[in-house]
Amino acid sequence: MLWLGLLVKAPDLLRHRRDPYLRAICAVLGLAGSCFLLGAPPTVGAVNRLSGVPNLAAPLTYASITAYSAASQVLIVYWRGGERVHRVARRWIVAYTLVVIGIAVTFALGEAPVERRTDLDTYYATTPFIAEMIVLYLVGHLAAVSVTTVSAVRWAREVNGWLRTGLLILGLGSLCGAGYSVTKLAAVVARWCGWDWSALGTNVSPVAAGLGALLTSVGVLVPLAGPRLAEWRRAWRAYTRLEPLERVLDGVLTRRRLRLPRPRWASPVTRLMWRQTSIHNALGHLDASFDRSLYERTHEAVLEATGDRERAEAVAWAAVIAAAVRDDSAVPPSAAPARLAVRLPDPSALLRIADALTAPLPAPLPVAPRRVPAGPTPTGTA
Repeated sequence: MLWLGLLVKAPDLLRHRRDPYLRAICAVLGLAGSCFLLGAPPTVGAVNRLSGVPNLAAPLTYASITAYSAASQVLIVYWRGGERVHRVARRWIVAYTLVVIGIAVTFALGEAPVERRTDLDTYYATTPFIAEMIVLYLVGHLAAVSVTTVSAVRWAREVNGWLRTGLLILGLGSLCGAGYSVTKLAAVVARWCGWDWSALGTNVSPVAAGLGALLTSVGVLVPLAGPRLAEWRRAWRAYTRLEPLERVLDGVLTRRRLRLPRPRWASPVTRLMWRQTSIHNALGHLDASFDRSLYERTHEAVLEATGDRERAEAVAWAAVIAAAVRDDSAVPPSAAPARLAVRLPDPSALLRIADALTAPLPAPLPVAPRRVPAGPTPTGTA
């Protein structure tokens, strides 16, 4: 799942390679997935066997966890921005580079001849240099996730919308990640005291790490995917609302071959554009058939009944469109009415017209009788 998120963002990174924000996002997703890959017992056994060094997978996993911790904090720094953003990010990178170097040095100085795939932390908690390596990576991880949690929650108070949601989820994920370090440290300290709390390190901490990484990745992706999902939702709702109008125009679209090919496997935005284009093609064809008198009488009747000008315009348009469709299918065609001077409706008006078509159209006001001017009656002889 983590690398699936990385796959989604990879095209953006290829197009904008110099964007530090995108690099930080991809680093968080990629390193989080690497932590689970390197820490899995089958991978641990494979790395140890192929390298010929017992427990070499341990410092590799610890270095990956440390780098992930730093990447999470650097992401927050770049996400928030500011005048000193690059300087602060460099400090975090340098500090955790030193931690990674410390992990490599202490592992090289120590001795861990017995392979431990799941409980190396507690098994070697009292071994010189190996114990220091364990404490170094756990403290470094705990410090980073703690700062990330505080920074995310504090910043979430200042923003709204999808960014606020993403920050809160990210902060919760970092808090769960802190549970990984705390349980591991508790198991190590217990070993120093002569107690056996290895179950904390083998059973509880992986759950905390998995949940934390998942929530962190979701928190990173929510501000990026949220606006797009919201746009798709709005487009789908508009697409669905326009269906009654397209259904009324279906005969014209089919008979006059005005409908574009229906897109397949398209996003809601593309489907909406297709439906809007088809409707506009039909309305453009019927433009000369729109009855101005019917529009004005229907508009006046609805406006008098509701006082809502937008509804009056929508209902009037619905009436003249329905009448024009009937005339278009008539054989022979009826006489052309007085042309409507109102411009074709825009996309927002199309939605109101489609809504008006779902209800019975009101009867327009009757045509006023033609008045004959008064005058003297002519007289004559038989």
